[in-house]
Amino acid sequence: MTGKSCGHVSRITILAYSSMQGPDYYKLLGVPRSANSDEIKKAYRKLARRYHPDVNSGSQDSEDRFKQISEAFEVLSDPKKREIYDRLGFYSEQAAAAGSRGPVFDFANFGAANFRDIFSEIFSNVRGQSAQPRKQAARGSDIEYPLSVAFEQAMQGFNAKVEIDRSEVCAVCNGAGETAGRDVTCRGCNGTGQNTWRLSSAAKCSQCAGTGKVPAPCSECRSEGAVPRHETITARVPAGVETGSRIRVQGKGHAGRFGGAPGDLYLITNVGEHSYFKRQGDNIYCVVPITVPEAALGAKIEVPTVDGKGLLRIPPGTQSGQRFRLRERGVPSLRAGGARGDQFVEVKITLPKIISEETKELLAHYARNNPENPRAEMGLE
Repeated sequence: MTGKSCGHVSRITILAYSSMQGPDYYKLLGVPRSANSDEIKKAYRKLARRYHPDVNSGSQDSEDRFKQISEAFEVLSDPKKREIYDRLGFYSEQAAAAGSRGPVFDFANFGAANFRDIFSEIFSNVRGQSAQPRKQAARGSDIEYPLSVAFEQAMQGFNAKVEIDRSEVCAVCNGAGETAGRDVTCRGCNGTGQNTWRLSSAAKCSQCAGTGKVPAPCSECRSEGAVPRHETITARVPAGVETGSRIRVQGKGHAGRFGGAPGDLYLITNVGEHSYFKRQGDNIYCVVPITVPEAALGAKIEVPTVDGKGLLRIPPGTQSGQRFRLRERGVPSLRAGGARGDQFVEVKITLPKIISEETKELLAHYARNNPENPRAEMGLE
């Protein structure tokens, strides 16, 4: 009589459970209801990589989602629990005890080990890193600073003074980000030294290495290990820079974190235009006017160069537009060990603005004695 009564109570309990509705575990894992155990495990592994708290530190949404998919996998990976879930639409230990025809399944004998196997496979690298000090040394970031350079400065080189905002190692904690000799309760585990994610076994807290305590943050740098600084820096700009040149000032970027090396400062040059010099690579080009007698009879004239004045020999009979080269009077090369380019001078014949009567007579006499036609090759008279 008693046995019948117990069986009757169990059936009533199962019927009561059947009216309850739990989360859709299949939908949480993104698998069909016909999925086999391998497909369920594969789907869980993929989602666990994405939402595990060690990967998404500080994200409550990721933590909640991880708990949900862990719960779904806990049930669907066990054939007995899955059978109860498929029949009732939810799973609980009470439902398992009431509806089981055999012994109640012990999660400690299967589920936790199953999870540990998967976590050891998926997060071996993540936990390996977590076992190390949480604040690892990192190189400081670089700084890029735009620098306007006059054309003449680019040809000669100069010392540039720039003002930048950068970070430097905190003098209070010497870059550690912590207050030596003072500990506070670990917020990652609330002082317990362990993290639990709906498993029957708990993992050692990665933030405090299981101690439940972490060093107090530095009050000066707020655990960053570095503080902001405004600094004036003098840097040598070499001769030959052009627009877009990058000048490196080593160690003048942002401070490294927790003992890491500092970054570098890069000055990005923007060279201005010149009124009559044009630069192409390491060569300089300019146009210089000459008179008719200089072109016809030849002469030695002064021409401008990037180094000052220079002499140029104009041979007799020089034509307007003719180009002459001054060797190694161009730009100091940044790529060829200080060798210099050339300067090319194009001459342009000009006429006097005011022609006297005497000059007119001389030109007329010249025209009568030199009846050549420069347009003859074009079929013109």
